[in-house]
Amino acid sequence: MLFKIINAVLILVAVFMGFKQGYAMYSGKPEMMEMFGKWGFTKNAVMVTGVVTMLAAILILFPKTFVWGNFLMAAGVLMIICFHLLDKDLKGVAIELPFLLLNLIVIYLQHPLKSFT
Repeated sequence: MLFKIINAVLILVAVFMGFKQGYAMYSGKPEMMEMFGKWGFTKNAVMVTGVVTMLAAILILFPKTFVWGNFLMAAGVLMIICFHLLDKDLKGVAIELPFLLLNLIVIYLQHPLKSFT
């Protein structure tokens, strides 16, 4: 039981972070525009990335789309990590790495309500 509660909390953290970062991208926050701009992303591309991130967060909530949501979110984080590596920005990689690991751990632990579906 405690295991499922911890897993549910991790899922909620992943969903919250996905929404927070996705909305920051969608709304064109200056720090997001600066980061993605240096990699050649247009404002529209950043907005689409934000929408995909928020969609991934929603998909994580449901057992049937749980893996797809985590996969999409992890892919987005991995893309950002790769761009940081191209810039030789290890600090940026270190900041993103826990978010990638969070999605991978949550996938490994599986959805806490999976047995009810």
